[in-house]
Amino acid sequence: MGTFMDVHYGMKGITADQLREAHQADLSHEKAEAVHFEKAWADPKEGVVYCLSTAPSAEAVQRVHEKSGHLADEIHEVPITV
Repeated sequence: MGTFMDVHYGMKGITADQLREAHQADLSHEKAEAVHFEKAWADPKEGVVYCLSTAPSAEAVQRVHEKSGHLADEIHEVPITV
């Protein structure tokens, strides 16, 4: 399992409730792909959302986002944490 940070652009004005709903949608689909979404952050002014997950691959992360209706624009594996 790896750790991944994904980025979604074009989310200007996203609210906390909308972020919570998107995160819940991911949680409802994650089990089928052996993905676990840990946390999500948003910058409504810049329109950027970040999601942290553990998963077998970036492709598995994207499949969950696809099922949830919000594809990631970028997915980065982050193999080093402190």
